[in-house]
This record gives sequence, C-alpha cells and structure tokens, in this order.
Amino acid sequence: MKAPMRSPFLTWQGVIEHYGDRLPVTEATPVVTLLEGATPLTPAASLSERLGGTRVFLKMEGMNPTCSFKDRGMSVALSKAVENGAKAVICASTGNTSASAAAYAARAGIACAVLVPQGEIAFGKAAQAVIHQAALLSIEGSFDQALELVRAVSESYPIALVNSLNPHRIEGQKTAAFEICDQLGRPPDCHALPVGNAGNIVAYWKGYREYRRDGVIDFLPKMLGFQAAKAAPIVDGAPVEKPETVASAIKIGNPASWKRAVRARDESGGLIEKVTDRQILEAYRLLAGEEGVFVEPASAISVAGVLQLGKRGFFSPDEIVVCVLTGHGLKDPERAVQESREPKVVPAKIDAVVKEIFST
Repeated sequence: MKAPMRSPFLTWQGVIEHYGDRLPVTEATPVVTLLEGATPLTPAASLSERLGGTRVFLKMEGMNPTCSFKDRGMSVALSKAVENGAKAVICASTGNTSASAAAYAARAGIACAVLVPQGEIAFGKAAQAVIHQAALLSIEGSFDQALELVRAVSESYPIALVNSLNPHRIEGQKTAAFEICDQLGRPPDCHALPVGNAGNIVAYWKGYREYRRDGVIDFLPKMLGFQAAKAAPIVDGAPVEKPETVASAIKIGNPASWKRAVRARDESGGLIEKVTDRQILEAYRLLAGEEGVFVEPASAISVAGVLQLGKRGFFSPDEIVVCVLTGHGLKDPERAVQESREPKVVPAKIDAVVKEIFST
C-alpha cells in the first residue's frame, strides 16, 4: 500500500512542538495550540534606505492565529493551565491578550474571563474576545486596576492568571527570539519593540540569552524599547496615573514587568525611549504606504523609535535591525479609517474612473 503524501503545509506544529526542548513542558503536558509561530521576517527596503543602508527586517507577529504576538505565550500558558487542572482562565487586557486568551481557552475547552478598561479596547480586539465566548467585563478604571483585580481573583479562586505575570507566557514568547536567529542565521545587532506591560522585551531577551548560553549564537543584540510619550513610566521613572496614547495596546501606566525590562535594557547595552503619537502615526502610515504592511498603532512604535534613532546616527550601515510588529492593523480598524482619505464618489463611467486614477 502506498504511503500517504505528507503535505508541506503540515510540517509546522506550533511553538511547543518546535521548541519544546526549550520550554517547561513534558510528555504529560496537553498541548493547546493553534499552530502559532513561524511568522515572517520580512526585509524592509524603504526603511533600510531611510537609515542609510542599515538592513531592517520586520518580524510580523500579526501573522499569528489571533493576529498578535500574544499567541506564543498563550499556547504555553493554556497548556500548563490545563495540565494543572484549571477549569477557567482570567486576564486583564487592553485588547490583544483578551483575544488570545479567549481563543486558546476555547481551543482548550475551558472558560475565560477578561477585564478591560472601559472604553479602552479597540473594536477588532473586543470582537475577537466575544466571538470566542469569553466573559468580557468592562471595568470603571485603568488597565493597572484591572490587573490588580485579576491577580486578586486568581489568588483566591481556582482560576489561572494568563497575563505576562504568568512565567509560562514569557516562556512561550521567547520563542520569537529563537525564530529570528534561525531565520537570519545569526542574531540581529539591534532588536526594536514596543514596551507596554513590558513582558515582551523580557521574553525576547530571555530567548536571546538562552541561545547564546547554549552556543547557538555568538553575540547578543541591543534591546531597543519604545513607549508612547504620554504613557512612558519606565522612561520617566514614575508610574503614569492617566496614560494617554493612540497606541491602545501600550496604554499602561505601571508595567508589571518594569524591573525586568530595565534589566534587559541594561544587560543588553540598549535603551528604552519615548516617541510621540505623531511619530507613531507617521510610522503607521509609512509601513502601510511604503512597505505594504498593515499594523496596529502600537506595532508602529518600534519603527517610529528606530527612525528617531536613525536621525541621530545611532546605526551603522553594516548592522541588522529587527523591528517587531506586534499586532495586525485589523485589530484597530477605526484608526485606519481615521488616518485615510474618504472614498471619492465618481460617475459609473470609464472616463471618470480613469480621470480620477491619473489625478491622484
């Protein structure tokens, strides 16, 4: 009997299957996966030119199953939660965590509760959470207050917390650092990313350090983190009571992983700086208009920060810079509409259509 053909599309089985020997799982761990990971690392020709030839790559984490980087950590967190007997999970969120937790909880067959700051979650992310049948609770308060609440609930009831305070989240997210090195055949010289609750910079740094420890790579990148100007507690050195920014995913005034993020910055010889909302939106439009990549505003801050550093001559032409794009643009469709021109109404005639094409 002829053996069945193995499809090349079935070779990737998710981050636990691929990097399981580097994750806190065993043969007894029930793997909860949506085949997250293996996201593109795309050369950014326009950005490279703007930086005088420095090679820029975009790690497109919006290509994960729920369209954000959160899926990597959520696969490990939900797998361990199920292994430990959890019947429900809970998180605080500005959007992406809620979407990911809801999807992976649905996959695992357990309940999910999500607390979000009232009026602070983008439409696309809220839609994801509710369609996956999570209990979406909008609280009269900030993200930081929501996080305090879910921590208290998880400490008092048999409900697993799946925010990045959960170490299994960090373990899953570090796999993106492994992927970048595997895709490039080396680490980047600089790694740029948004900093909100600060778990992601901690996770990437952990991944790079583990690859270096085991001799997979022979040097470590500088970690370059960026916060929005009016939501920059790490840069300003104090919590922000009422953070403000168009980048809702990083609108956090008191990051849970603050100290570890500072450690990652300092150990890597990197930096954490802030950029304005205007710079974020300029990078947002640049990515869409020149690179053909649609991201949510928070993702664009990594590019905005790199452009800011480029103007200061921070990079050399022989360096490789990776910018992490944490979430897809359809997470926040309202912003895309606000930043775009209204469709122009024209007569249903060929000459009218052609005239408008050549007049734009």
